[in-house]
Amino acid sequence: MHTEHHWTTTPITADLVRGAAELEPTAHGVLPHRLPARARAQCTDARLALAEAQPSGVRLVFRTRATAVELETMPTKLVYLGAPPRPQGVYEILVDGRHAGEASVDGGTTLTIDMTTGAVERQPGPTGVIRFADLPQRAKDVEIWLPHNESTELVALRTDAPVAPAADQGRRVWLHHGSSISHGSNAMRPTATWPALAAATAGVELVNLGFSGNALLDPFVARAMRDTPADLISIKIGINIVNADLMRLRAFGPAVHGFLDTIREGHPTTPLLVTSAIYCPIHEDTPGPGAFDSDALADGQVRFRATGDPAERAAGKLTLGVIRDELARIVQRRGHDDPNLRYLDGRALYGESDYAELPLPDQLHPDTAGHHRISQRFAELAFATDGPFADQNS
Repeated sequence: MHTEHHWTTTPITADLVRGAAELEPTAHGVLPHRLPARARAQCTDARLALAEAQPSGVRLVFRTRATAVELETMPTKLVYLGAPPRPQGVYEILVDGRHAGEASVDGGTTLTIDMTTGAVERQPGPTGVIRFADLPQRAKDVEIWLPHNESTELVALRTDAPVAPAADQGRRVWLHHGSSISHGSNAMRPTATWPALAAATAGVELVNLGFSGNALLDPFVARAMRDTPADLISIKIGINIVNADLMRLRAFGPAVHGFLDTIREGHPTTPLLVTSAIYCPIHEDTPGPGAFDSDALADGQVRFRATGDPAERAAGKLTLGVIRDELARIVQRRGHDDPNLRYLDGRALYGESDYAELPLPDQLHPDTAGHHRISQRFAELAFATDGPFADQNS
């Protein structure tokens, strides 16, 4: 057993955290946010608040000779009444870029959500500790990836040797915004989301602004992207616009232009890739809103369905097909004056034949194998030598 005096406690500060916009001081420690306070103040939507505080792509990164690392956290776990239990959030440790273990934290706050009424009940609980031991006894870069689907207050970092911020590897920073699929829904661990996998394949630093249910062309997200340093930028747009049923075609085009205009204010020549939704049969030609399939819930399964009428497309209701056509048209038009803007049809990442082989288990989100497929395709297409994210220095 270790004795207490072997352990060094290191304050968790911004120079040890990557992928977060800011760290909010809390009663227990600090809470990583993926949107800055100014952006959060402009939207009171509870689902966005949950999503942006779930630290997809956020990791502690440091250099140390420690052979044992402890992280004390206060997670927030979600329970949906009537739905199957959600898997525990996973913390993953990487040593010099290689997977070296994973663990989950018991305890924490529990939010019980009634999907029929929207009522939320909060049950406080204790902090929890994960420990990774038997690490190599040498100087090394250590990354602890936080759960992509479980917000987590960072309480204390303890090691059996001193910790210093890791050196900047000089890798390009890839800033990505998208929906729950980019957030990582249904991936089993934080490095298995498709953006994390694609970033690892391409050797770039990920900043993931994938927000479950909230890729809605919000101006405050565009401003956050404008103000975030980045070498490569992508936005993946479509599915939430349809399944939230928030806008019609008349509003959609100008909203896309405005979003791109805002990003370009801060990144006038940065490679910018606009990607449409992956293949999703329920919404290809059927507008939203999307809804839980009540029959499936009664059987203890989570599935989604489209509730709109395809005939309503004539009145400007949006489907994935309509949105892909509009995005392609917008990017082509803007491309005359913006040679660093490109379009990627999301069906090139996951199309009809992929759906036949690796179906979407809940009709909306890919599983871990699906994330892997999407990441491979994105890396091949975006980071190819003639792709929009080609490394000009290689």
